[in-house]
Amino acid sequence: MVEQPDDAAGTGGPPAAEADPREPVARLLRDLRSRPEGLTGREASRRLEAFGPNLLVRRTRSTWWRDLVVQLTHPLALLLWVAAVLAAVAGLPPLSAAIVVVILLNAGLAFVQEQQAERAVEALAAYLPATAKVRRDGTVQVLPAEQLVPGDVLVVEEGDRVCADARLLSGTVEVDLSTLTGESVPAGRSAEFTDTAGPLLSARDLLFSGTVCTAGEASALVFATGMHTELGRIAALSQRVGRAPSPLEQQVKRVAWLIAAVSVGFAAAFLPLATSLAGLPLPDAFIFAIGLLVANVPEGLLPTITLALAVGVRALARRGAVVKRLSAVETLGSTDVICTDKTGTLTMNRMHVTDARTPLAEHRFPDQVGSGDTVLRRAASVITACNNAHRDPPSAPGGDPTEVALLDAAAALGVDTGTDARAARRVRLFHFDSALRLMSTVDRDAASLWINVKGAPEAVLARSTRVATPNGDRELTASDRADISAACADYARRGLRLLGVATRRADEQRPPDRREDAEQDLTWLAVVAMADPPRPEVADAVARCHTAGIRLIIVTGDYGPTAAEIARQIGINADPDSGVIDGDTLDRMSEATLDGRLRTHRELIFARSSPEAKLRIADALRAEGHVVAMTGDGVNDAPALRRADIGVAMGRSGTDVAREAATMVLTDDNFATIVTAVAEGRRVYDNVRKFIVYIFAHATPEVVPFLVFALSGGAVPLPLTVLQILAIDLGTETLPALALGREPAEPGVMNRPPRRRGQNVIDAGMLVRAWVLLGGVSAILVLTGFFVTLTAGGWHPGAPVEPGTALHPVWQQATTMTFLGIVACQIGTAMASRTQTASLRSVGVLSNRLLLWGIAFEIAFAAAVVTVPVLQHVFGTRPPQAWQLAMLAPFPAIVWGVDELWRWCRRRKTSPTG
Repeated sequence: MVEQPDDAAGTGGPPAAEADPREPVARLLRDLRSRPEGLTGREASRRLEAFGPNLLVRRTRSTWWRDLVVQLTHPLALLLWVAAVLAAVAGLPPLSAAIVVVILLNAGLAFVQEQQAERAVEALAAYLPATAKVRRDGTVQVLPAEQLVPGDVLVVEEGDRVCADARLLSGTVEVDLSTLTGESVPAGRSAEFTDTAGPLLSARDLLFSGTVCTAGEASALVFATGMHTELGRIAALSQRVGRAPSPLEQQVKRVAWLIAAVSVGFAAAFLPLATSLAGLPLPDAFIFAIGLLVANVPEGLLPTITLALAVGVRALARRGAVVKRLSAVETLGSTDVICTDKTGTLTMNRMHVTDARTPLAEHRFPDQVGSGDTVLRRAASVITACNNAHRDPPSAPGGDPTEVALLDAAAALGVDTGTDARAARRVRLFHFDSALRLMSTVDRDAASLWINVKGAPEAVLARSTRVATPNGDRELTASDRADISAACADYARRGLRLLGVATRRADEQRPPDRREDAEQDLTWLAVVAMADPPRPEVADAVARCHTAGIRLIIVTGDYGPTAAEIARQIGINADPDSGVIDGDTLDRMSEATLDGRLRTHRELIFARSSPEAKLRIADALRAEGHVVAMTGDGVNDAPALRRADIGVAMGRSGTDVAREAATMVLTDDNFATIVTAVAEGRRVYDNVRKFIVYIFAHATPEVVPFLVFALSGGAVPLPLTVLQILAIDLGTETLPALALGREPAEPGVMNRPPRRRGQNVIDAGMLVRAWVLLGGVSAILVLTGFFVTLTAGGWHPGAPVEPGTALHPVWQQATTMTFLGIVACQIGTAMASRTQTASLRSVGVLSNRLLLWGIAFEIAFAAAVVTVPVLQHVFGTRPPQAWQLAMLAPFPAIVWGVDELWRWCRRRKTSPTG
């Protein structure tokens, strides 16, 4: 009986703000001003006012309009706003409106992505049950869980979800702690135990909010509610952990500022030229500045990247990976460390019996189940009786995976595993005790009463005095114990989970009421070995990671030896001595020691990992410049999933919390899918580089005409109008760029090391190829068409081409040739951009049908701009003559041919025989 404190509940003011759950029960009751019979309703109401409801509170997020403002003030958006204002001031409202539409389109796409925000705390709240059974006013009442307060006494039964942190007052229960600890095996909790040292979650007399009672019943004193619980602590930790921008987001912003600086610099440098050398009036100078800004800004870049990433998201979804943030696709491509859980990700999450050793022989499952060993059959009957799982129906078994595996093995030996027969025979149940590491039942057969026991082999063996043989039971000798211990050690080295099985006949007239009376003088039957096998495809996925230069680190809540054996089987080369680190060792490590271990050991195993440990590992790796993918499925994984560059949650076995906190959800819980996603991310990254080359290549033929106009002092008219530039950037350019985003992966995409975190998506080599090689050749061809058309129409330098002059139609036709010339060069650029170093023939000229359709649309759109009267009026174009079209025909081949020659030279230079 628990000692009753003198100051009964409700008579001495509010309880202590921070009660220590590990102090003696009498003192805890005193500090909480409660009693085993619970609180009165009046006192509970007062405490609800003082402590607030038992809810998880979400920190206030930024408002939607602030998120939208961020997108509208992106560097490229700011540059376009300047161009729109200049257009409006210059008296060109249609142009100003067109630029504003481009800004809103880009901002809208990005805003929609950001509004798909993570809701981890709301998902955490789902772990709080709607109601709870509480002792109030001397009776057990069912109340809304949010009304629980410190000092309440909970009544917890099998199937109940615990809704507050509480100290057991009476009873024994089994609790599924997987949401908090990642441990898949239910843990025993009893009021008889008192743990005053070690981690709080390991205390055997405490229950925690969000966990589930899988067996037994008990009463417990609530000492923490809401955000003061362990679940609330994780919720707060998840909210404090921010999401860093992806490498692509950072680089696009960096490039945007670079483009903005270049554009403003061009405008600032050449605006005086337009007014002084060319003698343009101020409105015309504004048009000139707008032209430079618009020509330098790749309006289609952000939408093209967004849509290309969306294509990658759809491709990954078809392969079992649901990506929640578009930029994460690119981040996957730069991932160089994968921190993976073990159970269900590397393994099947399906335990099965592999071996059983009786005093007569050793048996392999399923090969030798018909051996006729009578002791093995007795063991099968014991593990069936001492079991709370079920196999009905076989397609959907229920209960602990270990117990289901034992039933499967017993069924293979011909034992009836039906739950009805088992329940009819059962007299008493002693639940699994994590301290004793035993579970036992008292069962009646047709003639006798039996005590059936299973548990840790060393615990069962210590309570055994006899051993079963085919010829009857005999005394258990020291030699027998040594043989059994040696067999267990051998199984343990193979990473198998072991259970000892024993039994004894009980007194029918006096069945034991206490487990210590039942679990003694046992007859040893067998040791059963079980394994959760690796997924068959994981070994190949691990090999692909090694080839791709990706580090693999196992971070699991399971035991180190088991994880080490699974790692060995799938090819993860963690040193069994220095490469396996348990949670206690990690907690004692300094930051410098941890950093050193991560630097010197390429592949490690972290066992018994806590939420803070996972977060610490992710931070340490990211501090070293690594791009980290972290897998997880429990509530405890949420902070680390948010902190990692790529948080990967399990779709089948994972909790809602993990799925909400993660960036990517695996619908098949399969590690191999992560590797597939990395390969897809590399493909997407390569394709982003391809269409950036394609888009940037057209900046040169768009900017050079304005420079020719300015440097000629106005003697050469503008070869291209601003609206024609917009027609190119948003009309003819977009679909081919998107098609380049669908290019298949080039050979060897997973045979090269990951790129560094700071490596730019746009580098000097790309810019030289885009602006100088492809862009320079295009600019020469385009200006050739422009000048040939002007000259053929009778133009000479300085001749007026303004509206109303004789040469104005000739100038319109010349600008049309510039426009069409850029479109023609785009076709050649698109074909050249399909590969970075390989020849076009190696990937197939006609292999990308989407690109062919994009080119067809490009030609059709350009034809409409030139021939449809309404569009002619808007864009200032005139239809070309036949000889002009013939002049444009070789432009694509010339652009592609020059780039093909350049790539051929590069291949020869880098080849071993070159």
